[in-house]
Amino acid sequence: MLKLKTFIAAAVLATALGATPALAQEKARDELVIGVSQFPQGFHPNLASHVVLSLINGMTRRPFTVYDADWKLICMLCETLPSRAAGTIRDWTTPDGEDGLEVDYTIRPGATWGDGVPITTRDVAFTWAIGRDETAGINNQELYRRMEKIVAHDDSRFTIFWNKRTCNAEAINDFELVPAHLEAEAASEPAAYRTRNAYDTDPTRAGLYFGPYRIASVEPGATITLEPNPTWWGKKPAFKRITVRTIENTAALEANLLSGEIDYIAGEDGISLDQAIAFEKRHGDRFNVVFKPGLFYEHVDLRLDNPILENLDVRRALLHAIDRTAISERLFEGKQPVADTFVHPLDAVHTDDVRKYPFDPDTARTLLDAAGWTDIRKGIRHNAAGEPLRIEIMTTAGNRVRELVEQVIQSNLREVGVDLRIRNQPARVLFGQTIRQREFPGMAMFAWFSTPENIPRTTMHSSMIPTAENGWSGQNYTGFANPVMDEAIDRVEVECGAEAQTRHWTTIQQNYAEQLPVLPLYFRANAFVMPDWLSGVTPTGHQYPSTLWVENWTAK
Repeated sequence: MLKLKTFIAAAVLATALGATPALAQEKARDELVIGVSQFPQGFHPNLASHVVLSLINGMTRRPFTVYDADWKLICMLCETLPSRAAGTIRDWTTPDGEDGLEVDYTIRPGATWGDGVPITTRDVAFTWAIGRDETAGINNQELYRRMEKIVAHDDSRFTIFWNKRTCNAEAINDFELVPAHLEAEAASEPAAYRTRNAYDTDPTRAGLYFGPYRIASVEPGATITLEPNPTWWGKKPAFKRITVRTIENTAALEANLLSGEIDYIAGEDGISLDQAIAFEKRHGDRFNVVFKPGLFYEHVDLRLDNPILENLDVRRALLHAIDRTAISERLFEGKQPVADTFVHPLDAVHTDDVRKYPFDPDTARTLLDAAGWTDIRKGIRHNAAGEPLRIEIMTTAGNRVRELVEQVIQSNLREVGVDLRIRNQPARVLFGQTIRQREFPGMAMFAWFSTPENIPRTTMHSSMIPTAENGWSGQNYTGFANPVMDEAIDRVEVECGAEAQTRHWTTIQQNYAEQLPVLPLYFRANAFVMPDWLSGVTPTGHQYPSTLWVENWTAK
């Protein structure tokens, strides 16, 4: 039976034997080709959720508010951040007598869609209205449900009335504007909006964008080409064209960098850390490799209505059986530490006071015995009904490190009598439908990118389980429904004192570790592999990408 060191040795051998392609002729430095490993499953900022889409949006859009590379909340589309001191955040009582807030914003002067139409409060009202319609299937419907109303005072000033008195009401990072003058007709039938919106039917339409760049052409599954947006109000970007090229096989992605077919591998969605470590050792004289630790959480979602995985003893046994420390140390040289929950130790709300699951195959076997999987035939456990302990795992096909980690997990689980079957899919299928519509039968391995102190409502609250009835909105793909978690999430959003915040964040993390709706694996450090002539790229370490400052990128 293959062991972890066997997998690692095979990977190292493949790297050592691989030939380095000859360099292509140097291209003009006014164009940039970025390599990524996945293609977005859609382009609408509120209907699709994908890391590569966030990279594109960082170049073509600007959020109202966002966390910068110093993890500080800043304005981008707004003029100034609201605050109680300035009088732009005030208490408000809802018509039902509940405690709420009213928060004032002003759209920054000169903000214009790519077709020259000014960005106004009409767009704000339209985005809010379509977001509140459940049949439209907007991703973060909880955000829109909490916006009780929006009052426009003129074309640039508006007030959001929140029906809860939350602790971070000034942050509207996910309130992504869409153009009313282009999208109103498609949204006239909200249930059909997902298939009729212009972002997916006509993604090169200039008026959809308002960043330094706009999408000029799309080759589905392969390339997205961006060109400067002539109506952009900020600093003029340096590159006359940026091409984002998808190469799903990460080994091929590296080969394309060496051959000169691409210039830069994006850290947010590029090669794996082990590849980057080996790459730096071989080619560090020609490329600048930046390793950025941050709020990137690799994990395995569990389908909790699977009869096997609904048993807590089984879930705990699975985690005890996986040698996550060996994965971290031998594959990633310790640069990707083992995760106990979804909250990174770098995050201010992290607590270490949670249940831990060290590698312990004997404890795993004891737990599986207790769960009734006691009959072992040819190394595989069966229950009293004769059913095998067989589970299916899925991840992104062609992602070399994930496929390697899958094999390690498969080998580890085989040692305790679990038959793990691997069935991977291309990223566009896995994220476009399988995970979003909860069609994975057992386990799904992928990563979450988050912001500092990111409350896990969309991923952990029972109201966020995607269904056909709610248009598959929400990201609670496991189907986790736990009253302790729900209450802690509800309270951490509204009880803002330091003591209450600490208490509720501790409850969230402890409940997560106790109930294990997800198997935590490790926190990722992303590798940004840049040519030595590219400057200005600043990794953030959280879900908001470096491309939000693309106008600062230059060729030396």
